[in-house]
Amino acid sequence: MWSKRQEVDYALQRRSALQALKRPQRSLESLDVCDADPLLIRAAKYHGERSDVPCPVCRADHLTNLNYVFGDQLGQYSGRIKSTAELDEMENEYGEFTVRVVEVCISCGWNLMISTYLLGDGVTRRPPRRQQTVEDIYG
Repeated sequence: MWSKRQEVDYALQRRSALQALKRPQRSLESLDVCDADPLLIRAAKYHGERSDVPCPVCRADHLTNLNYVFGDQLGQYSGRIKSTAELDEMENEYGEFTVRVVEVCISCGWNLMISTYLLGDGVTRRPPRRQQTVEDIYG
């Protein structure tokens, strides 16, 4: 991704949450950390990209990454999950949009935003015309 900029890595937040799990006083319970929404787990199961890193809580190799895209220039497509290949195409089509990468374990429900960054070629564009969806047609 040639236009990747303003990257924020949340490795310290991840490490802090995992260290809190290991402390004797247990300031965080396992249930507090592994609280992924069922819709997030379903999205990870069907739309996520497998990671080489095992789950830090349950050690399962079901850790997946989800790339959520947000931006004014995306129009109705803002807030959707995109694959890395789609992000490569989108950075030439849109001026600027934010990508938030979330890691999710399908087995235990561990989830954490691991990074955010901006993509796009910097040319300001109008959002695409709104296209009708099934909800618009059938209510």
